Order: sequence, then structure tokens, then C-alpha cells
Amino acid sequence: MSVKIYEYPKCSTCQKALKFLTQKKIEFKKIDIVEQPPSLTEIKAMLQFLKADGKTFKNLFNTSGVLYREMEIAQKLKDGLSENDALKLLSQNGKLIKRPFLLENNFGTVGFNEDQWKKLLNQ
Repeated sequence: MSVKIYEYPKCSTCQKALKFLTQKKIEFKKIDIVEQPPSLTEIKAMLQFLKADGKTFKNLFNTSGVLYREMEIAQKLKDGLSENDALKLLSQNGKLIKRPFLLENNFGTVGFNEDQWKKLLNQ
């Protein structure tokens, strides 16, 4: 099994996720989420996985990020930022996306929760 992981090299959560994959001997392709954000198609695919878990497009945002605060995304969401506009915004700026962003054909998740990743990756 080989997975695609969008990560930010300075992110400690991403580093934990990469260490987990390495320890479990799971092959992965890492992509710098800032230099090459996930495409709109990939973000839409991720959203479908999140919706299956009862989440919404709002769960794709890195709410603790500086850019999230600078762009006042929380207020924009309160003011009714549409799902389509939010997805477009995310696809244009990797710093707005919750990371790590792990995407495969039959599963996807954002953030790193070891128990969840064990389940997803059959570990």
C-alpha cells in the first residue's frame, strides 16, 4: 500500500504522521501542502470522506493557522461562505488546509489521530 500525504515540513503533527507511516512500513508520497496544495478535485474527494463521518467542509480548515486568522475565515464562515467558495479558497492556499491531509482512492482524513489512522490503514 502506498498513500499520498500532503504535509507541511515544519508541522509537528505532520512529522508525527510521517513517523507513524514509516514505523508501520507504509509507503507514502509526501507533498508539501504549501508549495502544491491539493487540487479542487482532491479536496472535493476528501470532503466526501469527511461527510461520511458526519463532518462538513468547515472541518477542512486549519483553524489554528495564522492565515486563517488573517483572512478572517471564521467570520466569513459565520457570514455564510458557501461550500463551493470555501473549497476553491482551500485549493488555492495550502496553509488554510488542516494537515496532514491523507488521501487515497477509498479513504481520506485530515489531521493525525493515531487510532483513526490505524483503522484506515488496517494496522
